Amino acid sequence: MTTAQPSPNRVNVTQSPRSATEAEAIRLAQAGDASAFEHLYQLHSRRVYALCLRMVGNPSDAEDLMQEAFLQLFRKIGTFRGESAFSTWLHRMTVNVVLMRLRKKTLPAASLEETTEPDEETGGPRKDIGAPDLRLSGAVDRVNLERSIEKLPPGYRTVFVLHDVQGFEHNEIAGIMGCSVGNSKSQLHKARTRLRELLQEDLRDQARSERHAAKTQAGLGD
Repeated sequence: MTTAQPSPNRVNVTQSPRSATEAEAIRLAQAGDASAFEHLYQLHSRRVYALCLRMVGNPSDAEDLMQEAFLQLFRKIGTFRGESAFSTWLHRMTVNVVLMRLRKKTLPAASLEETTEPDEETGGPRKDIGAPDLRLSGAVDRVNLERSIEKLPPGYRTVFVLHDVQGFEHNEIAGIMGCSVGNSKSQLHKARTRLRELLQEDLRDQARSERHAAKTQAGLGD
């Protein structure tokens, strides 16, 4: 009897997932088991969608890209050899799908060929431009942060999401995006700098709105 296959046009999410471990599901999916592939979809679709949404900033586009990423997974799962975590392998594939879409749309992206420039004040190398930035960690409103991330140029946004949100190391990002480790660190530094600027602009706008509201309220009270 021929094993049923998922639709080539869209991933089927109506079946109940198998009660199997991820490793078992991968092995069965590689053998053509559709319900095992469905189980992998159920396990990873939420995080893949979140990654797509952060990179493109549009829910409809993110949904389409998630489906495209899982179609790629269906076609290529036989090539997974377990040399890295399955989630890491899947996320790399997802990033490549999103980057391909962004290139097709010819969106203005920051260059990944920029080198790490010396510090303007000291003349020496910039310090720890790829290190965690505590000023962006838990210190701002989540909604404002999400909105500011969406405003970043695609090149900056991709590196920021991969490193600070998804937790990839710079050497992994370099492999995904086809750039050097130094370029990845430079892009992250510039993304964080731009994010701080955007967040400060939001704070100023919010303060102006509050002052305007207070003046309006005072006028109504006269």
